[in-house]
Amino acid sequence: MKILISNDDGIDSYGIIALSKALAKLGDIYVVAPIFEQSAAGHAITMKKHLKVVSHYINDEFFGYAVNGTPADCVKIGITKVLNINPDIVVAGINHGSNTSTNIIYSGTVSVAREAAMMDIPAVAFSINGRTSENIDWAAEVAAEITFKAFKNGIKPGKLLNVNFPNIPKEQVKGILITKQGNSRFADSYTTIYDEIGREYHQLTGEFINLDGDDLHIDQNAIDNGYISITPIKLDSTDHEEFELIKDWSFTEISLRS
Repeated sequence: MKILISNDDGIDSYGIIALSKALAKLGDIYVVAPIFEQSAAGHAITMKKHLKVVSHYINDEFFGYAVNGTPADCVKIGITKVLNINPDIVVAGINHGSNTSTNIIYSGTVSVAREAAMMDIPAVAFSINGRTSENIDWAAEVAAEITFKAFKNGIKPGKLLNVNFPNIPKEQVKGILITKQGNSRFADSYTTIYDEIGREYHQLTGEFINLDGDDLHIDQNAIDNGYISITPIKLDSTDHEEFELIKDWSFTEISLRS
């Protein structure tokens, strides 16, 4: 199995190091990841500057390729230029911090898997709730098992899996739930700060607002209650219910002639 691995926390993140170690047991791994942290980069790609790709070493041992671009850039250039391979599956993570609910729109981690899905390559994104690393090792081992199951059973073109782990010891995990993407979101606010000469800046903060009740089959609720969440996602974001309703709207009064 040929596995392309990327992330948005950067190539030196412990999450991608642990994940790469676990996935190496499944086959050949190829790491192409941002040289700097790209959290909340969404699905941005680089078009107006040149990308630089360099070999990256950890403890004097080759680890992969570092790119001065976004997570989606890493998938694009990794497959089409740097590696010149067709991976059997693309894996993202492990992200330090959950990627659930509407936050997946901002997620560079999920964009890795989404970019692969756009190429009709099976893909899985992995994240763990919280910023600490003490539970990433077991999560990486479970991530490898989920990756193998996804490869063996197949993921249809244009679809991907978004997996989130609770940040608790493995023995406390209650199980795995197949979940839906939630509608919860952050209520944004900005903190005003000043530099040493009095210039004013604004730092995004906010509070996570649960809009999904207590349904355990919602992604964030699942991990908050000790479950591993697996959410299938598709590229087609058309609202088919609204499509049928809007078809009945009349647009005849809108002039299309000057």
